[in-house]
Amino acid sequence: MTDPRPLVIHVVFSFDVGGLENGIVNLLNHMPAEQFRHMVVALTSCAPGFTRRVRRTDVEFVSLHKPAGHGLKLYPALFRMFREEKPAIVHTRNLAALEMVVPAWLAGVPVRIHGEHGWDSFDREGTSRKYRLVRKLYSPFVSHYVALSRKIESYLLDKVGVGARRVKRICNGVDARRFVPAAPRRVLPGSPFDAPELMVFGAVGRLQAVKDHANLIRAFARMIRGDAEAARRARLMIVGGGPLQGELEALVRAEGLEGHVWLTGERSDIPDAMGAMNVFVMPSLSEGISNTVLEAMASGLPVIATNVGGNPELVADDHNGLLVPAADPAALSAAMMALFRTPGRVTAMGQAGRERVLQEFSLDAMVGSYLSLYQALLPESAGVSLAAVQSGKSPSLKA
Repeated sequence: MTDPRPLVIHVVFSFDVGGLENGIVNLLNHMPAEQFRHMVVALTSCAPGFTRRVRRTDVEFVSLHKPAGHGLKLYPALFRMFREEKPAIVHTRNLAALEMVVPAWLAGVPVRIHGEHGWDSFDREGTSRKYRLVRKLYSPFVSHYVALSRKIESYLLDKVGVGARRVKRICNGVDARRFVPAAPRRVLPGSPFDAPELMVFGAVGRLQAVKDHANLIRAFARMIRGDAEAARRARLMIVGGGPLQGELEALVRAEGLEGHVWLTGERSDIPDAMGAMNVFVMPSLSEGISNTVLEAMASGLPVIATNVGGNPELVADDHNGLLVPAADPAALSAAMMALFRTPGRVTAMGQAGRERVLQEFSLDAMVGSYLSLYQALLPESAGVSLAAVQSGKSPSLKA
C-alpha cells in the first residue's frame, strides 16, 4: 500500500562522522515518524557504521560514489531518482551538495531547501568571491535557505543577496537527556587517565586539517613544559578518527607527550567520553554552530574555543568558556593553563554552559523548527496527505 507521508530527501556530500551529519541523525531520530518519510542521499558514500545511529527503520540510505570534480555526471541519476521517488522536499546541505538543487528543479521537486551549516575548509571566513558567485548562481533553484548561525544568515542576506523571506535561522539542538554532567569525572573504558587527581582536557572531532588538532597538541605541550604541576596532573584526550591520525600520533611522539596525550581513535560512546573530561577544547580553524560544542556544554564542561564562525554564538567569553584566536598555540596554552589553575571557574563555567543549552539550544526546539518549516513549505497536494495522516483517515503505514 502506498505510504501517504510526504518524502524528504536529504542530500549531503558524505554521511559519516561529523557535526552536520550528527545534526541529521538527531533530526531523523526525533522528528515524529508519522509526519514525514526520509531518505538520505550521499554524493560519495553513507558509512554503514554511522547509518546505524539512525534508529528509525524506515529511512533509506543511498550512496552515489561521486568521483572528484563537478557533480554534473550525477545529474541524470539524481533526476531519475527524484522523478521516481517524487519527494515533496529535497534538502541539500553545504556548498558541496548545493548544485544538486538543479536536478531537483528539473525533476519538478516543488520544495528545494538548502542548509548552510558552516564555512568550508577552503573558504574559512566566507570571503571567497568565487564561492559567493557560485551560491548566487544556484540561488534561483533554491526555494528556501536554512542558516545555522547569525553570521551565515547575514552572509546569505548581505553577500549572496537572498531575500529575507527565503532565509530561516535554525540552530543545532542537543539532547540534554543524553549528554549530562558527570560528577565525579567518569573513567572511559580503555583510558589511561583514571587517577582522580588528573584534570583531563578533551576534544572530539574528525582528525582533519580544519579541526587543527595539531595546534591543540602543541599548545598542550607548551602548557605542561612551563609548569611542573601541570606536567603532573594535566592530560589531553582527543576522540575521533580520520586521515590525520598517523600524523598526529607522530606529533605526540615528537613532542615527547606519550603518557600525557591519548588519541582514542573513532568511538561511538561520545556521551561517556564527554563525561571523562574536565574541560572541552575546540581548536578549529572554521566552524558553524558546532554540535560537539553544544554536547560539551550540555555535559557541563567549560569550552575553550577558537574565535571563528559560530563559536562566539555558543561560547560567551569568561562566562561558559574562553575564546582564543585560531592557530595560536600560545593563546590556547594560556587559556588551558588559566582553567587548570582555577578549578572553581571550571565548575561555574560548566554549569553556565549547561543552563544555556537548556534555555536556547534544546533538541526539541530544533526539531520543532524544522518540522514547522517543512510543513509551511509543503505543496498543497502533499499537505493534503499530511493532513490525512494526522487525522488518522489515511491507510495504515507499513511497519
